[in-house]
Amino acid sequence: MISEKVIQELKEICGPQFVSSDKTDRILYSYDATRKQFLPDVVVHPADAQAVSRIMALAHHHRIPVYPRGAGTGFTGGALPVCGGMVMGMSRMNRILDIDQENLVAVVEPGVVTGNFQKAVEALGLFYPPDPASLKVSSLGGNVAECAGGPRCVKYGVTKDYVIGLEVVTPTGDRIETGGTTMKGVVGYDLTKLFCGSEGTLAVITKIILKLLPKPQAKKTMLVVFDAIDGAAKAVSAIIREKIIPATLEFMDGRTLDCLRQTAGLSMPEAAGAALIIEVDGDREFLDKQAQRILTVIESLGVLENRVANTFEESEEIWKIRRAISPSLKKLGLEKFNEDICVPRSRLPEMIRRIEKISDQYNLPIVNFGHAGDGNIHVNIMADKSDAEQMANAEHAIEALFRATLELGGTMSGEHGVGIMKAPYLSLELSSESILYMKMLKKALDPHNILNPGKIFPDDACPLPGEVK
Repeated sequence: MISEKVIQELKEICGPQFVSSDKTDRILYSYDATRKQFLPDVVVHPADAQAVSRIMALAHHHRIPVYPRGAGTGFTGGALPVCGGMVMGMSRMNRILDIDQENLVAVVEPGVVTGNFQKAVEALGLFYPPDPASLKVSSLGGNVAECAGGPRCVKYGVTKDYVIGLEVVTPTGDRIETGGTTMKGVVGYDLTKLFCGSEGTLAVITKIILKLLPKPQAKKTMLVVFDAIDGAAKAVSAIIREKIIPATLEFMDGRTLDCLRQTAGLSMPEAAGAALIIEVDGDREFLDKQAQRILTVIESLGVLENRVANTFEESEEIWKIRRAISPSLKKLGLEKFNEDICVPRSRLPEMIRRIEKISDQYNLPIVNFGHAGDGNIHVNIMADKSDAEQMANAEHAIEALFRATLELGGTMSGEHGVGIMKAPYLSLELSSESILYMKMLKKALDPHNILNPGKIFPDDACPLPGEVK
C-alpha cells in the first residue's frame, strides 16, 4: 500500500482533484481491452513533463510501481497494474503543440487522440498514415509505446517510421530528449527507436515529434470476393509481385464473412470463401489504371465478385464491413483470444492452412482477418468460457499457432506487443542471449524495476518495497 504521506505529495504535484485512491476510480483504471483486471493503489493524472519527473523521482525513492496509461485499448495487458502501485493516466497531456507545414513535422503530447491528430493535419493538406483500428480513442503516446500499426502499414509503415524525436522521463525521474525535428541525425545511439515499442517499460513519453507526409490527392477502394481462402492469400503476393503497393490490403476469411452475414446482415455470395479490401491512393489520374491492373492480376484466382467504390460514400460502405468484424464477433457470445501473428507475405497461404489444421485439431472455430498486405493476420480463437475443456484447448491452440508462425519465419506479434498475454511464450521466439541483453537494458534504465513491472519478461517479479530514507 502507498502511504498517506506519499498520496499527499502526489496531490501537491498534480493537484488534489487529479489524484485518487477512491476504489471506484481505481476500478476504472484496473482493466484494458484484455478484460483482465488488477487494482492499483492510486491513480494520478500529471499535467506536464515536470510533474511526471517529480512523480517518477518519488516512485523511485519509495520503490512504487508506476504504470503509464493511454486510452487502455491494448490487447496484451501492457497498461495493467499487475503489481498494484500507481497508474499514471496521460490524458491531461493532450495538446498538439506545433504543426510545421514547411518541414512536415508535428510536435504533440502523448494524450492526443490519434484520430483527432489525423484530422488536424489533414485539414492542412498533410497526412499521418499510422491508423490502428482504435484510432478514434487510442492516444499517440500509447501508439508509440506499442509501435502501433494498422491497415495502411503495407504502403506507409508503422508508428516507429514516423517518430523522429521524443521527450521522455526515465524511471529515476530524469528528463531527456532524443532525436529532433530533422529528417536525419546520427549523433549517438538511436534512443528514439529504443523507446518506441518498449511498452512503457523503459521511460514515460511526455512529448513526441512526428514526421508528416503530403496528403494523397485521392483514393479508390475495392472489395474483392473469392471462392476460397487460398485464392485470396495468393492474390496478396500476386499484387505485390506486379510492383503495385496498395495503401491497404485487408483480408477476411470465410468464417469472418459468415459471422458478418449472421450478425451484421452482410450481403455476399453464399460460395464466398474469403474477401480482400484493397485501397490504392495517390494522383487521381493514375488510380483507375492501377485499380484495373489489380483486378486483371487476380481475376484467375477464383474471384466471384468485385465492388469498386466510385464515391466517398461507397468507399465508406466497404470499410463499414471491415469495422463491423470485431462487434460481430462479440455478438457470438464466445470468449475471443485475439492474436496478431505476422509471416512473410509469400507464406500466407501456408499459414492459413496451418491455422485450419489447428482449428480442426482442437475443435475450435478460428476467425481470421487483418492486414494481409504485410502478412499480419488477426487470428481469433473462439471458445465457450463456461466450458473448461474448450478454454484449455484454446491455450493449447495459441501455443500451436505461435509455433507454426515461427516455423514459417514469422513473429508472434505484428503490432500488439508482448505485455502479459504473450510473455509466457517469449522464449519460443527470442534466444536466451537476446532476452538477457534486453533485461540488462531494463536494469540499467530502471534499477528498481518500478516502471511497468511484470511486462514482457515472464519471470519479471514485482519490485520489493524499499526503505524510506
